[in-house]
Amino acid sequence: MQSRFNPLEADARWQKVWEEKQSFRASDDSGKPRSYVLEMFPYPSGRIHIGHVRNYSMGDVLARFRRMTGHEVLHPMGWDAFGMPAENAAMEKKVHPGDWTRSNIASMRAQLKKLGFALDWSRELATCEPDYYGQEQALFLDLYAAGLVYRKESAVNWDPVDMTVLANEQVIDGKGWRSGAPVEKRKLSQWFLKITDFADELLDGLSTLDQWPDKVKLMQENWIGKSMGLQFSFAVEGPSTALGTNGAGDTNQHPFVSSEVETLIAQRLEVFSTRPDTIFGASFAAIAADHPIALALAKDNAALAAFADECRQTGTAAAEVETQEKKGFDTGLSVVHPFDPTWKLPLFVANFVLMDYGTGAVMGVPAHDQRDLDFARKYMLPAERVVAAEGDADKPIHDEAYTGPGKLVNSRFLDGMTVEQAKAEVIKRAEAEGWGQGTTVWRLRDWGVSRQRYWGTPIPIIHCDTCGPVGVPKAQLPVVLPEDISFDIPGNPLDRHPTWKHVDCPTCGKPARRETDTLDTFVDSSWYFIRFASQPSDKPFDRATVEKWMPVGQYIGGVEHAILHLLYARFWTRALKHIGMLDIAEPFTGLFTQGMVTHETYKAGDGSWLSPQEVKKTGDDWIHIESGQPVTAGRVEKMSKSKKNVVDPDDIIDQYGADAVRWFMLSDSPPERDLPWTESGIEGSWRFVNRLWRLFGQMDVAATGDDKAVDRKLHQTIDGIARDIEALAFNKAVAKIYELTNTVEKAAPSASRSAAIRTLALLVAPMTPHLAEEAWELMGQEGLIADAAWPAVDPALLVEDEVTVAVQVMGKLRDTITVPKGTAKDQLEALALAAPNVLRTLDGATPKKVIVVPDRLVNLVL
Repeated sequence: MQSRFNPLEADARWQKVWEEKQSFRASDDSGKPRSYVLEMFPYPSGRIHIGHVRNYSMGDVLARFRRMTGHEVLHPMGWDAFGMPAENAAMEKKVHPGDWTRSNIASMRAQLKKLGFALDWSRELATCEPDYYGQEQALFLDLYAAGLVYRKESAVNWDPVDMTVLANEQVIDGKGWRSGAPVEKRKLSQWFLKITDFADELLDGLSTLDQWPDKVKLMQENWIGKSMGLQFSFAVEGPSTALGTNGAGDTNQHPFVSSEVETLIAQRLEVFSTRPDTIFGASFAAIAADHPIALALAKDNAALAAFADECRQTGTAAAEVETQEKKGFDTGLSVVHPFDPTWKLPLFVANFVLMDYGTGAVMGVPAHDQRDLDFARKYMLPAERVVAAEGDADKPIHDEAYTGPGKLVNSRFLDGMTVEQAKAEVIKRAEAEGWGQGTTVWRLRDWGVSRQRYWGTPIPIIHCDTCGPVGVPKAQLPVVLPEDISFDIPGNPLDRHPTWKHVDCPTCGKPARRETDTLDTFVDSSWYFIRFASQPSDKPFDRATVEKWMPVGQYIGGVEHAILHLLYARFWTRALKHIGMLDIAEPFTGLFTQGMVTHETYKAGDGSWLSPQEVKKTGDDWIHIESGQPVTAGRVEKMSKSKKNVVDPDDIIDQYGADAVRWFMLSDSPPERDLPWTESGIEGSWRFVNRLWRLFGQMDVAATGDDKAVDRKLHQTIDGIARDIEALAFNKAVAKIYELTNTVEKAAPSASRSAAIRTLALLVAPMTPHLAEEAWELMGQEGLIADAAWPAVDPALLVEDEVTVAVQVMGKLRDTITVPKGTAKDQLEALALAAPNVLRTLDGATPKKVIVVPDRLVNLVL
């Protein structure tokens, strides 16, 4: 036996054996209990990173463990292969997006295989291939036929340089994230999925997900955003009201506004509020820049038009709207308080009010909403408290709005009521007087899936001037992306392709046009887990086969996908259930969000980032290897290409082997927390791999005799590790391996010790599979350890028959004694008085009193 484990030789050998034997290929027809383990599939950017390794190592341990415990395991891999980065690469590197993507997939597949993951590669899929997206087009048409897809004109973020729609998150400081051009708000016809039809179901379903993190469920609940409140309307008055009359004694006409505005304000201003209890704290009303009243006023007001344009240059992401400076434009109009016709509130156009949310108009209550308070302070508007905790009725509002509980103050007939009582009273009066209605609204909006890009799933719709939008006949699917495209001109190449978009209408036969928008890539990831379970060539999936595997038992991925991806996936399975294609509502029974892998950052003297490979530590200082110049070590942060604090897994695997990398990913931190990458950490993992290797070489089949302590520790470890892996507490399982290793190393040769060494190979097999296979063969065991069963537990050995009793003198620990469990009090007292450290402490003194707690402690009182 070699004294050191040779990972490069062992890794390659066992990976080849597993592949030849198709060890991890899942059978749809197995009679075993099924287990579907899935990690969120990666985007093929070109290289996997250490964060990927951590994610897939966790899933791999669980998948291998489940195989050992008798399950038929589905553990697949695929590629989220459409998206904007491929188009960016096409423009920058003059390559086709498909060539770039497929080359990256090949590189990343090879990297993943070097880590020895127990993946069913026979089910590999890439969303950019027609055999996948063609089936997605078929599902889109099914949802279209069921009325869950529609097209409407919608405001979008338009990049005039890249000539494409941008998501809110791609608008940074009002500019396109890639082009840097000021973003415009445009109205375009977009395709939408009716996710709002399932809002109640999606919200209620969260209560059934008891194996999901609470923080993720809360994030989804907030995103869905169910609000109970009051939908009501303000009467609007024109600026002439402030002048008394329009000069002719007629206060019903407003010479300072156009007839269009006159018509609009006569229709009243619709507002929704979740806090109707605060209605007496209102000090202004505000509308969006695209509200019909604002648009009409801007036609005759250049300053307002300019302000509206400024509003349109900012993003509409919730985070950006909340953090941007609150700005407004006084329209000169006012609204009438519904409970007091003499009380007029100024009407502003405000940059924090969005037309796509609610009615595009809000009631501003500064004392009880921080956004409204910031706005009120800027424009010197009142902020009167109307809700107060006990004793705070006269306490003024300063820089922080009060959003806590309390009773109503300064609110006329509402004074003294609780918040909920006041809400109910305002709603009751509004309904009785006819100016409002209690109602429920949702923050959730229908899912806009149109993207003006090439590298995505073509939307399978044909536009006919006679028939309107017509679905592509399923017999003509897939609608395949043309390969002969160019990115020399900004915009979507599908729009200007000479032939691809020109087709005949399937209904009337007249010349028509293909839809040139492609689908949001979130659509691709909303059902890939279903396609993994069943991949027939003639339909998206076989229902019976999918329902054997689904829902996914354990899903693992980053918390950054906690809202959109998971929400869309939950919607997609519900939509398929709605149209009778599946009988599954929730796609993922268990969800685990792992922490990130972090690394120290380094900066050269000129401020440029340096990679860990470019620096070295000399004493307490860091220097640049090439120049010898000092380097500043910065914070430990998430690994990022932009900050160059990334570690290439290939370099580490080549140096230490796959198992040392996997062991480090699992051992040093609870899996839900961030894991700092350190050279000392990976070196420690490598040393332990070799420590195990040396121990495995000490198994002696000829050894005889029992060692009860070793047997007990072994069976407690078997049981504990099984529980830890099921709970995804991998660091705890690793700690138990360390403890067992220490026990076995110190034990004298015996049959118990040899059995423990053999069993230890089985226990580490899910974590260090190459080492375990090599050891299994070295020990002369039959078959692959990958196919071996998890060791059985003897329940009798889980019960301790010895206990360690603390011996105290005047309450301070002085010694311990190990005794049979259940030892009588008088025996414990005698043993405690004879303990060496106790004798030295007593120094001849006689205890006044002896307190004995059986199996726990003896306390001597002097």
